[in-house]
Amino acid sequence: MAATEHELIVNRQHIGYTLDGGVAPRAAIGLIVLATDQTLEHEFRAMLRLDGVAFYESRIHNSAAINPTTLAAMERDLTGAASLILPGSHLDVIGYGCTSGTVVIGEETVFRRIHEAWPGIACTTPITAAIAGMKALGARRIALLTPYVDSVNRLLRDFILARGLAVPAVGSFNHEDDREVARMTTDSVKAAVRGLAALPAVDGVFVSCTSLRVAAIVEELEAETGKPVTSSNHALAWHCLRLAGCRDAVPGFGRLFRT
Repeated sequence: MAATEHELIVNRQHIGYTLDGGVAPRAAIGLIVLATDQTLEHEFRAMLRLDGVAFYESRIHNSAAINPTTLAAMERDLTGAASLILPGSHLDVIGYGCTSGTVVIGEETVFRRIHEAWPGIACTTPITAAIAGMKALGARRIALLTPYVDSVNRLLRDFILARGLAVPAVGSFNHEDDREVARMTTDSVKAAVRGLAALPAVDGVFVSCTSLRVAAIVEELEAETGKPVTSSNHALAWHCLRLAGCRDAVPGFGRLFRT
């Protein structure tokens, strides 16, 4: 007799299987991304094109207005945001994706909040990574380019100075709305970087803010200026890889990714 339309013909249970390391056997990177950020994940997808490497993110509430008061407010949600990234699984490193937020909240406070959800995990931030990257490249006198208002720029410059790098030049687009910062053109960034890099007093350029699009133009700018260039997302991706134990060079993204 032919089977009816709804009759179960085969019911195989407990089929054998094996496990491997999934999509991230070499490095599993966690990211805490700002709710308003439009750029970080896009740039990370381009830079982390390595077999066995993956990143996983959660979003943290933030105000689109970038100022010391709104940035400080993110501290209360950091632990919760970290806890949402692959709970119960393995991560090698967690990056908090806010440069100015790290400066206002405090680097050690950021790490402490992440460790409340992930005890002992390696942590980094864009400014942590940028300072490590500039030192690795031998740059000691940094030009700083930001989209921020002056109150944030002053805090950021003081933060860098306190960690042993000079900042003889600062340039800013002086804009507070993070949603519009994400739409600033790469031509605008290129022109600003060229102008700062031309100053004899600087030997490297750091472009701050995870919303600015910079990673794809780093190699071009370094070739033009002859000086190392990095940005918040660019440095953060590099540092996450290195902290996770990946030493691979990634072509197309400038000196730092060959370091």
